[in-house]
Amino acid sequence: MIAPAATHTDLSGRLAVVTGAANGIGRASALHLARNGADLVLIDIQEAALAEVADGVRGFGRKAHPMTVDCLQRPAIQEAFARIDRDLGPVEILLNNVGQSARERASEFWCSEPETWDFILQLNLAATMTCCRAVVPGMRERGRGKIVSIASEAAYMGSLGVADYAAAKAGVIGLTRALARELAPFHVNVNAICPGPIRTAAADRLPIWEQYLKETPMAFAGEPQDIANVVVFFSSDQSRYITGQSLIVNGGRWWS
Repeated sequence: MIAPAATHTDLSGRLAVVTGAANGIGRASALHLARNGADLVLIDIQEAALAEVADGVRGFGRKAHPMTVDCLQRPAIQEAFARIDRDLGPVEILLNNVGQSARERASEFWCSEPETWDFILQLNLAATMTCCRAVVPGMRERGRGKIVSIASEAAYMGSLGVADYAAAKAGVIGLTRALARELAPFHVNVNAICPGPIRTAAADRLPIWEQYLKETPMAFAGEPQDIANVVVFFSSDQSRYITGQSLIVNGGRWWS
């Protein structure tokens, strides 16, 4: 088969779901997907911020469907995707972005709390699995689809003070590889992105933020748009022969 010539990214007519869409990487990715022609379902718990992102999507002439969902609750996620399938049609692009570290509750593992582990694993790994489970049967049946999950460089670097987060994001990478192998015969691409220091409101609250920057060879923090650019690439036909990969975007802090 002769590969098609590379052209501009065109996601026209494709329905994309972005979790954690209200801020940071999720917001930038949703807007960039819309800029390239996708219609968006925007999932987050922050209703007001979500409405602003929806307005931005519509500003590109695309459809936006904000849905306020607590991604810590599996039944809420399942109901949201059932509504999407019923009212909006098949999901062709899934961006699993919802997640966070323990932030103010972060600590060395020896004094960490099991309740914090449960929160981190549920939001970062279990929610990703639940979202994938909701879209995979349809993608498999149609013989096409794109799943992109936001992992973290912490899964590779074993960053200090975030053992629970590193474990959860390593789980996302493992899920990505297993699903990629399982779904490759059905032409469904499954990839992950592993950000390093990305300047968001949440990152600025991290106590070791300045240390992260000192350890970054490129000597500056990335922006959410740097991740959004990769999201659109993995969501497009330009990445049709790429699956099971975890791309580290971190200014040279780690090479895999």
